[in-house]
Amino acid sequence: MKIRPFFSVISLLSVLCAEPLAAEPDLILHHGKIATVDKTFSVRQAIAIRGHRIEQAGSNEEILKLKGPRTELLDLDGKLVLPGLIDSHVHPAAALTEFDHPIPDMETIPQILDYIQSRAAVLSEGAWIQVRQVFITRLREQRYPTRAELDHVAPKHPVVFATGPDASLNTLALRLSGIDRNFKIIDGGPGYIEKDAQGEPTGILRSCTRYIKAKESGRQPSESDHYQRTLQLFRDYNSVGLTTVADRNASLDAIERYQKMLRHGDLTVRLALSQAIATLGPLEKIQESIRDVAKSPLCQGDEMLRIIGIKTFLDGGMLTGSAYLREPWGVSDIYAITDPAYRGVLFIPKERLLPMVRTAVESGLQFTAHSVGDGAVHALLAVYEEINRHMPVKKTRPCITHSNFMSREAVDKLAQLGVVVDIQPAWLYLDTRTLVKQFGYERLRYFQPLRSIFESGGIAGGGSDHMQKIGSLRSINPYNPFLGIWVAITRQAKWHEGKLHPEEALTREQAIRFYTANNAYLLFKEDHIGSLEPGKLADFIVLNTDLLACPVDEIKNAQVLKTFLNGKLVFSRE
Repeated sequence: MKIRPFFSVISLLSVLCAEPLAAEPDLILHHGKIATVDKTFSVRQAIAIRGHRIEQAGSNEEILKLKGPRTELLDLDGKLVLPGLIDSHVHPAAALTEFDHPIPDMETIPQILDYIQSRAAVLSEGAWIQVRQVFITRLREQRYPTRAELDHVAPKHPVVFATGPDASLNTLALRLSGIDRNFKIIDGGPGYIEKDAQGEPTGILRSCTRYIKAKESGRQPSESDHYQRTLQLFRDYNSVGLTTVADRNASLDAIERYQKMLRHGDLTVRLALSQAIATLGPLEKIQESIRDVAKSPLCQGDEMLRIIGIKTFLDGGMLTGSAYLREPWGVSDIYAITDPAYRGVLFIPKERLLPMVRTAVESGLQFTAHSVGDGAVHALLAVYEEINRHMPVKKTRPCITHSNFMSREAVDKLAQLGVVVDIQPAWLYLDTRTLVKQFGYERLRYFQPLRSIFESGGIAGGGSDHMQKIGSLRSINPYNPFLGIWVAITRQAKWHEGKLHPEEALTREQAIRFYTANNAYLLFKEDHIGSLEPGKLADFIVLNTDLLACPVDEIKNAQVLKTFLNGKLVFSRE
């Protein structure tokens, strides 16, 4: 047997015993503009990624000397890099809207009637025709199609034109739903049936579409269809830079589907879930349902999928004339309001809301409620404040969803209590024209008061309330975050001259935080995402437009070139 020289054995031992060399980055992006969105909003030239995490951001020289033989290099050529964008409010069931057939954009009553007539031509007599979430505030005419108009284009089909809890029905739909002049609401829930001077239903239902006995008439999706179309939507979210979204009314079926996606490695967005909780029925059963949510293992879920709390509905909507306001809406042709004292609809009285919220806080869950009007916002803040006298609410990040109509007092209370708000700039963009017409400019002083919230120390996060269709600009509501950022900066709106209270406009840096770091906090993820800092997960995007320096109107047209999740490419335009 040949004996190796002693020195070579020593050399081998020294190699084996030596400390391992520091692992090299997997990816370095350099010669760019890295907006870290850290506390000082520092901007760097380069960033290094190792595994799923950010290793370091700094100058080109600092980061490039970390390069190893297996490090991939990406020359940004001056392009802007942002943290992966976050949408604080989506409804991924939107992916199924056009499963049966394409639905055109509808911005006028004739377009609506043409669509209904086209459906009547292909559906068998008696089949239901439903048009949902085409809001009257966004129509040129700013009104509902009338019962007579719906009868004219589809006399042999029951027709429902529904906008959330409100709807306009034709004669056949009213009859099949058992709604006539003698109809009364007896289930304890909200709402009323509009009637004409003779006491006959006009066809418009307020906050009680639950009574419509509509049946689906189109092709229905299988679970596989739900799964694949939801993944298609998530990939489209990636295409506009979204790497995290919050399902703000997650059903049990959706939660099970998300778990399957996670197990199969199919998720391309992180998901934070507010589980849907019904609020009608015995209070004890509602509280039991809340406690059951807190027992789910997903409340301790990983960074891809986690239940953060529950979602309820406190009032109606500004798009339907049913948001609960502190002052009367005012008589309105747009919303068909004839009662000068009408203030909207509050779905949950305080004596029921208080124990629901307390149960959520005790269970460690974030409570949020759809609260559009300032009356609803103040009602929820009052409950949070009362509970806070006995137990701190801040640790559960109590939330107000939408929070469109506010006041100076409400803004100040957010920061005092640690209440966060989930706001959608697309509503300002699409609905300012109607709101100014209805309320006047001054009454909208605290409509989406983003600058005031930021300056008071409150935390507001940007979302879309995406409800229907795939496509970031054709969707209802549009989920393109660059449109949202532009609106937050300019306060400009579709079909409206001028700006809505520009004193509430955000700076560019604030608007970016609105869709990154702030949303990370809203969703309990600030230790992991929302900024590009060492140790955080490598969610980031490369843009074709420098949002920090370009002409402001170019912001809304910005495009994502690459989207990375966990350091892996999930979308590329190149």
